[in-house]
Formats: sequence, structure tokens, C-alpha cells
Amino acid sequence: MSTEITPFRIEIPQQQLDDLRNRLDNARWPAPLPGDGWDTGVPTTWLRELVDYWRTGYDWRAAEAQLNAYPQFTTEIDGQRIHFLHVRSPESNALPLLMTHGWPGSVVEFLDVIEPLTDPRAHGGDPRDAFHLVIPSLPGFGFSGPVSEVGWTSAKIGDTWAELMRRLGYERYGTQGGDIGAAVSPEVARSAPKNVIGVHTNGGPDPIATHQLSQDELASLTDLERDRIDRIQAFLREEIGYIAIQSTRPQTVAYGLVDSPIGQLSWIMDKFREWTYPRNMDPDKIIDRDRLLTNVMLYWLNGTAGSAAFVGYAQRAGWGTSKSNSGVPTAAIVFAQDVGIRRYCETQHTMTRWVDVDRGGHFAALEEPVLLLNDIREFFRDLR
Repeated sequence: MSTEITPFRIEIPQQQLDDLRNRLDNARWPAPLPGDGWDTGVPTTWLRELVDYWRTGYDWRAAEAQLNAYPQFTTEIDGQRIHFLHVRSPESNALPLLMTHGWPGSVVEFLDVIEPLTDPRAHGGDPRDAFHLVIPSLPGFGFSGPVSEVGWTSAKIGDTWAELMRRLGYERYGTQGGDIGAAVSPEVARSAPKNVIGVHTNGGPDPIATHQLSQDELASLTDLERDRIDRIQAFLREEIGYIAIQSTRPQTVAYGLVDSPIGQLSWIMDKFREWTYPRNMDPDKIIDRDRLLTNVMLYWLNGTAGSAAFVGYAQRAGWGTSKSNSGVPTAAIVFAQDVGIRRYCETQHTMTRWVDVDRGGHFAALEEPVLLLNDIREFFRDLR
């Protein structure tokens, strides 16, 4: 097995961009459903306007240049190509930090926090809080896709990330992530407990409380915890459809998403609308539409809708299963649109920091980058 680390640069052929433009120009649109609101899916009127901007205003080459401004590499681990950004701090005593995105995200999620985390001195921060950043694309996602083997559970990805950090020569480091990244980050600590000094998550590390609560347990909840339980139950009733199809028939849904850029866009925008804060606001009013489109482009250009679904949500069977506690100090910052509950996370994590925030949503680095990076700094300050 080769352990070589190869420099990587994004260079999308113009033919692919021309093909995208042609597909957008000649799209076949469904008629709006009655009311044309978000309750039945992404509204046609809203999506048409966003697609028009994608056709005439969005600049992939600018986004490509922004991504290429950061050093990128690939390596092969267990037969899988792994793409990652590796951004070293100018501070010699910086702490390595491994950051993992989720679904339907990508490495694009972290663009607003890379420079403040690696070079706090240049951004009004304390240089003693500096990090060297390693930001991989999950197996099957973006430039780490597609996958050719089964078994890419959060535990296996955790082992893979530990091997990646070993190859980079990092013997002492932290981990951070949200969504799938919040499940993977503790797994790195379970894989390499002597190397990981701390685990930071946004949204809380798994698990979420999906079991049926007794009356006594319900009565013991705080108002905040009860609200989160209610929203978990609403999610399981009203939003579970995308997980059901992605975890059981990822290849079937992939045909439509890989062939239709508008299908891919709408599939992802549905989740950005549901999981950003406040929920009743269009996602492009919360997150810059260029950033939203760049994230979608990593799925579209690589044709990874199916493999991302396969890796991300074929793991549903693991929900609620008990895991060992690595003993590594673990932190969570839980924004308003997330549902982490400390008492349940403490059953298998050594929770040493928990911060509840009354604003912000699931995509923390995109929605509330300052709050997120400050919490990361504070948590690791005492662990360096």
C-alpha cells in the first residue's frame, strides 16, 4: 500500500462547466405545487431565481481559485483516495487540528474559519491560539469520491483520519466536526486516544436521543432539553424521508442527482432551509449564495451524490448503539437549530465543556463562524 502524499490542485475542464451551463439553460421544470411553499419541498419560484443566478452570476473559477489558495493533497488509505486541505500556521507552536465536515456539506464549510484559526495574530486574536489545520473530504464526498468498497462507518473513517494524521507526522492533535464530523471526531479519539488531546463538536457528539422516553425521564428534562426532544421527534416524523432513501437506495437517487444539476441543487437546498436558523428564512438570506453554490458544485462536478449518500447514511443502523468512552476531553457548542443534549452525550463521552447558544443553525462554520472559532480556541486553550 502506497503511503505517498501527493499535491493536488482543482482544475475543472471548461467542458464540464459548459455542460453544466447547457443543462441549466435547457432544464425541464416541474409545475409549482399549490402554494409553492417549503412545506412540500423546495419552492419552484425560489429555485428558479437561484438557478438563474447560477447560470448568469456565479463564478466557479473564482471559487476554484479561492480553494486553490490553500495547499491541498491526496493520499490513498485502505484503497480509497482521500483529498484534504493542509494549512499550516505561521506560528511555530500551533496545535494541529483535524476538522471534519458533514452531509450535505464539504470542505467549503470551513473557508471562513481557516485563516482566523491558522493565523489569529493577523485577525485580532492571540497567536498562542494558532492551529495547523487538516481538513479532509469524507470518503465518497467531493474529491475523495466515489467509493468502491463498503464499510465506511464513522469508526472506520476515524481509523482512516488517525492514519492520515500519522502520515503527516502529527503525534498530538485535536479533532473538530459537526453533523457526520461530530460522529467521526470522537472515533478518531477512540482510534488514537494517546494522540488526540481533545474533541470539539458543534451540535454535540453522537448519540441523539432517538429512544422512547419514559414519563419519569420526560419529567426530569429542562425546558431546553424538552424542546430538543420535541424537535428530534418531529424530525423523525417529518424529515426522515431523505435518510430512508439515502440509506437504503442511494444508487437509485443518484441517477437523478448526478444527471440533473437542478435536482442536485434542490436536494441539498432542502436541508439548508430546514437546518439553518431561523428556519423560516430562505437559506440564501442566511448563507452567501456563492458559498451555497460552491458547496453544491463539489457534489456536481465529482458526481458524488450516490457515494456521499452511501457513506453518510448507510450508517443509520448504528444510531443508538453504545460505544466505549475514549476518555479524551470532549466539548460541544450547540446552536439553536441543533438538538444535542448533554445528559445523553455523557453516557459515552467525557464531556468537559458544553455551551448552548440561542441562535445559529446546523452549519456552524457557515452561519456563526466567529462563535464557533472562539469556542474552539477556548476549549483547546487549556489542553495545549
